[in-house]
Amino acid sequence: MSDEKEPASTQENDSQSSESILMIDDHEEVVSEGGRKVRRKGIYLLPNLLTTGAMFAGFYAVIAGMQNDFRHACVAIIVAMFLDGLDGRVARLTNTQSAFGAEYDSLSDLVSFGMAPALICFSWALSDLGKAGWTICFIYVACAALRLARFNVQLGTTEKRFFVGLASPAAAGLVVFMVWACFEYNVEVTRFVAMVAALVTFLAGALMVLNVRYYSFKDLDMKNRVPFIVMILIVLIFVIVSWDPPIVLFSMAIIYALSGPGMVIYSQREKWMGKLQSATVAVDEENDEENDEGNKLSKDMPVEKDGAANSDAETETRPASDTEK
Repeated sequence: MSDEKEPASTQENDSQSSESILMIDDHEEVVSEGGRKVRRKGIYLLPNLLTTGAMFAGFYAVIAGMQNDFRHACVAIIVAMFLDGLDGRVARLTNTQSAFGAEYDSLSDLVSFGMAPALICFSWALSDLGKAGWTICFIYVACAALRLARFNVQLGTTEKRFFVGLASPAAAGLVVFMVWACFEYNVEVTRFVAMVAALVTFLAGALMVLNVRYYSFKDLDMKNRVPFIVMILIVLIFVIVSWDPPIVLFSMAIIYALSGPGMVIYSQREKWMGKLQSATVAVDEENDEENDEGNKLSKDMPVEKDGAANSDAETETRPASDTEK
């Protein structure tokens, strides 16, 4: 028995000595397995590796933007978007989801879709506005942080098909694709252009924290079979984007950003139409009741008049009969 316990104790001593040398404690978290809560050490490599790649792409976008290389900066944000969408799906498909991965993904998103777009836009145009420019950038970054914190808190309690507020990658695309389109078409950065860029950046930040629902595309089933026409549509989308990537992507970002307020306006319109229809029905019912009462009175009044007319006719005819007699 003592011989069997020695290898376990030596392993524990080796692990403790390695941790003391590296001065890094191994990550440990509570997970649910088979209905029981157990503690597991370590992290999953594949999804966190993709998250690290997304954060590196966002960091590189900041460096490229500071060097006025806005084309590569925007391409780096696109790479970050692709990796950010891939790490979550890979974690779900391989059953390697963890609380550490969710928090790490949020921090990566804050760098790639919070700090990077704001600094790219500041390097391109907002620096000409002085304090107002960096204030708008900070508002955007703060809204991105609030959006990600609220998403983590509401995870598992909100409807899967919709986001509450504009997702941070979509907001980053709205800002970054605007910079890319203007840079590719050599738009001169005047004070008016800088003010328009500031307005777009502010609206992108505001849409992230507003209680506006956006379709999340998370209910799309990637594992089952789809009609052949779906593949043709995907090919057409790639072809359209290849015609003019900055303009097409910026247009798609605008349409998606406006879809949330459009859904709100449409739902409010339906409510207003319902209230208007109920009000008109109530008015029609009141008018019908008034018309019914009026019809009853009109039916009663002629009967009395006819009786009076008959009595008058009798009085008029009686003397005539007397004279005839």
